[in-house]
Amino acid sequence: MSKWLIRVCISLVIFMITLIPIVNAASIAEKRQAIRETAAKTLERLYKVHPGARNAIETAAGYAVFSNSEIKIFLFGGGHGQGIAVNNNTGREVFMKKADIGIGLGLGIKSYSEIFVFETSKAFNRFIDQGWDFGAQTTLAATDGVNGGAFQGAVSIWPGAWLYQLTDKGLALEVTGQGNRYYKDSELN
Repeated sequence: MSKWLIRVCISLVIFMITLIPIVNAASIAEKRQAIRETAAKTLERLYKVHPGARNAIETAAGYAVFSNSEIKIFLFGGGHGQGIAVNNNTGREVFMKKADIGIGLGLGIKSYSEIFVFETSKAFNRFIDQGWDFGAQTTLAATDGVNGGAFQGAVSIWPGAWLYQLTDKGLALEVTGQGNRYYKDSELN
């Protein structure tokens, strides 16, 4: 086996180990609270980068906030995340997870946050009940020509649903999402 292939295999094994949930002393209530606090900090970061997002989120039917990390090693990449979806009409919280796989050239590790905004209850419920797989979606657009001003800095992911993405450097205007899957966290719900 070539040295390159050995390095790739070792790197993938190390990455997969990081995906294994580490058993710790945190209770379910503590894990939920940690996710809530991370989401609140993420929203504050978004509001500093794009103040208009506050009104969009507060007047929406619901929103979801995810904290994610991913690694890319040459042709393969993957990642994971966790977050919370909140129904603004009822206050209901749904704790969720994210998994992703990708193929393409690259090398690196990154952490980023995603903030979904759902204009309608139908869009919110679709996300919660069916999850979401970027691979099954059509091309993302920066504006739909109608609501672009209200959601400046976000991309439309389907009718009634918008996505902001934050990196350590601020708002990411591009969204690459092939192979992303969002689903309910069975442990925390």
